[in-house]
Amino acid sequence: MKELLKSNIYDVKEEIIIVGSCLKFMQPLGFKKIEEISDNIYELCLEESHINMAITKIGGMIRTNKIKKIIFATVDKSPHCIQMHYIRNELEKMMNLNNIDITNYVVVDNELIKIRPEIIALSKNLSNLNKLEN
Repeated sequence: MKELLKSNIYDVKEEIIIVGSCLKFMQPLGFKKIEEISDNIYELCLEESHINMAITKIGGMIRTNKIKKIIFATVDKSPHCIQMHYIRNELEKMMNLNNIDITNYVVVDNELIKIRPEIIALSKNLSNLNKLEN
């Protein structure tokens, strides 16, 4: 596993997986399922680094035109890890991602749970979530 923010943007493959750095230890069997998808895994801890640094790094990687698929995977319920799932939206504001397949997962009880982009966007909008409750 490589550290995302210490990796060269040109040293990428067609498929990259970006995981919260604690995933391997908190959900070891779930992490093994991630490894079965690809061994090209980058770790990122948004408790240590600012999300904007990750957005810039991933944006640079995408600009190399090598990446065709990105998977984000984190533990669930972490206020730091949830930010990783917002990276897609921020990148979409900066560049065209139509040729890149992006998938988001949270790992709960060592199972991969796919999260739809609409749910991620909604989670960022507390006033709209509040309306659903009423």
